[in-house]
Formats: sequence, C-alpha cells, structure tokens
Amino acid sequence: MDPGAPPTPSQQAAAPPAASPTTLLGRYQLGRVLGRGSFAKVYQACSVADSSPVAIKIIDKKSKSLNAVTEAQVLREVSAMRLLQSHPNILKIHEVMATRSKIYLVMELAPGGELFSKLTRRGRFTEPATRRLFRQLISALIFCHENGVAHRDIKPQNLLLDGEGNLKVSDFGLSALPEQVRGDGLLHTACGTPAFTAPEVVARRGYSGPKADAWSCGVILYMLLCGSLPFDDNNLVSMYKKIARRDYQFPNWVSKPARYVINQLLHPNPTSRMSLEALLETAWFKKSSVLSKSQSDGSLYEMAALSKDYDFGSVSSVNAFDIISLSAGLNLSGLFETSNKQSKRFTSTAPFEDIRDTVREVGGRLGYAVEKMKGGSLVLRKGGSVLIVEVWEIAQSLMLVEVKVGDGGADFGEHHWGEWRAGLEELVLSWQTDDV
Repeated sequence: MDPGAPPTPSQQAAAPPAASPTTLLGRYQLGRVLGRGSFAKVYQACSVADSSPVAIKIIDKKSKSLNAVTEAQVLREVSAMRLLQSHPNILKIHEVMATRSKIYLVMELAPGGELFSKLTRRGRFTEPATRRLFRQLISALIFCHENGVAHRDIKPQNLLLDGEGNLKVSDFGLSALPEQVRGDGLLHTACGTPAFTAPEVVARRGYSGPKADAWSCGVILYMLLCGSLPFDDNNLVSMYKKIARRDYQFPNWVSKPARYVINQLLHPNPTSRMSLEALLETAWFKKSSVLSKSQSDGSLYEMAALSKDYDFGSVSSVNAFDIISLSAGLNLSGLFETSNKQSKRFTSTAPFEDIRDTVREVGGRLGYAVEKMKGGSLVLRKGGSVLIVEVWEIAQSLMLVEVKVGDGGADFGEHHWGEWRAGLEELVLSWQTDDV
C-alpha cells in the first residue's frame, strides 16, 4: 500500500476522532490531570486570553466525600492563599469561579511538580541544595506566621517547585487562620499527617501553630538530607514512643551543624523546641555557599528571601480575584449548596468584630441569647429555635456570612428572616440568592 495514499472510507471510519481540548467557562483550556483527591482534581491549563499557564483545582460539590468539614477546608484554603499571595515562595491564587456543581480554584502553575517526587527520584539532596530549598520554606512560613496563619500540614507532597527549582508552599486546607486561635492564644484542633505532625498536636493539647510548623520543618530537613523519615513506623503508638525518646539516627554524611538544627527542631517539648526566628541565626542556616548547576538543578544562585530582608509590599496589580471581591453584585451562593434550605448568606466589608457584635446585638433585641461562640461561629438560641452564624474571610476585606436555622427551627418563617434582614442591613454588601 502506498503510504502517501489517502485513507479508504473503512480506514476513516475506524480512525478515532481527534480529541478537542476542553475550554472551561470560555476562559481556560484544560490540559492533563496533575493530581486527584477524593473530591477534587487538579489540571494543567492555559488562559484563552494570553496563553499563560495555570493550574486549576476543580472541586465536585456533588461528591459524597465533600461534607461540611471539607467545605470549610476549601474556604480556608482560599482565604489563606489570598492573604499570603505576595510571598514569592507561596503558591498564588488567581481567581475563584463556581457553578451549581463545581468550584474552580485557578492557581499558579508549579511545573517542577512535588518536592516529594524529586526526592523519591534522587534519594536525597546535598547540603547546599537542601539549604537553598529549606531557606525558602522557612521564609514562607515566617511570613505565614507574621500574618497569623499556621500551615499545619507541611510535608513534601505540599511543597512544589517552579520551573527554576524554587520552592512553593501549597495546600492550605488545614491551615489555621487568626480567628481560630482561642483566648489562651493556642490552637486545639488535631490535624495533619502523622509522620510530619508535632506530638503536642496529636496529644490534643493546646499548641502553638508556629511551633508545630517548626517540628514539621525538622522532619522535612531530615528527609532532604537523609532520604528517609526520622520516625517511621506503621504503628502510630510505636512511632510516638520513638518521638518521645528522640529515637532517630543520622547517616555519617550529615554535618554536625545540620544535626544540631534538626535536633533542636525535633524536640518533643514545644517550649524547648527551636523557633523559626531562632533558626535564622544558626550557623548552618546562615552559611554562605554557591551552588553548581548540578547541585541546584538549574538555578545558579541561592535565593535566601528571608522575611526580615524582603519587601512584601502591597501587590500593585489587580487580578480577577480582586475585581470580583470589589463587586457589590458578587454572588457566592454557587460556591456551596447546603442541605438545609433555611439559610441566608450575605457578603460584607465590615470587620469580623463588627459583624460578631452586630449579630449579638440584633439577636438580643429579638430575644436570642448567645449559647456558644467559637472562632468565626456563633450559636444563638431562643426557646426551641437555634440560629448558627458563620463568618468566612474569602478575600481581603470581604466576608461571607451565613445565617442558618439549626435543629428544631422548622417553624422559622419569612417574617423571622425579615426581622433579621432589617437588623443586619447595615453590614450587608450583597444578599446572596440561589441563582448562579
């Protein structure tokens, strides 16, 4: 058969049709899948307008795995990333879009992939290469802590690399925002990945978010230099016994200054554990070194953008997320659908404290007493009726407030909503409807 001859009709019928690229809401062209979880997939994509590369996390609101807890994680991730996006080593979020069935988080693309994958391929890193990446991690985390955010899930899978091998901290779904700190100044929610989580977090005692992140950094530093976990056991009880005994060994290639840093970060007592600020002054961290091309994986310089030396001024550019945040008509009702139809949402530019105080004042006038107040949530009761008010910071100076009826409030009619609407009106930027 002549290879240059056109295909016969039967061959044309047998040939599979060419796959056409999927265009998302007319704005982004989807590419390959970068990763997937129980209720979300992450795609590589590019902007239709300018062909710039991005990553898009697509969250399926209909997934059985998506519940109130995971919804809160998504909102927390958006809030934290929006607050922290001026740091060069924190993954940026560009915009958020939603339909009735999906939520789309459009983020910076990190073409270098996960640090975990590179570590798995290489086995371990040299000390100069480790120091470069570790400095970037510490710089990003100090910036988080200065802005009241504790990451709480630092692990190699959540540390990404850009095209030049620079580190990008990602996945803030388990992060703690300032309003989650209790009156004692501590956090109390146990979360994270056991092999990287500080012992005081697992023990469900009150803990300092920055000190818990410092522990995770100690595990990361050990892994980068040694190629394995310091505490590795399938039995969690056995693993935490090893942690309490500080039962781990160093390979002979790890230098004494590096061992000192790891030992100080992996102290099981958070009071005695080295802080990240103290880490900046250690000899190993401050050591100057020039990386070769092979050591730095393509980058010919050390980037030590420590928060005390870097100017994190206000972002001069205005992106799509900023634009929709300023819109009085911003409708976020499509972000999440609730099984409880007796709920109302509104956006507000008022500070959290003003929203909380106004809710308490209006509730008092209408005969409600505050039964519980924790973080961004208030529970008010009037006889058998219970109202739950939750406040989320979804962008800088933009709050999403949900007022929903708890169990036993089936008789909560429109006239009750009318009273609350009138009382809260001074806070409201825009009431949300069920229309997308």
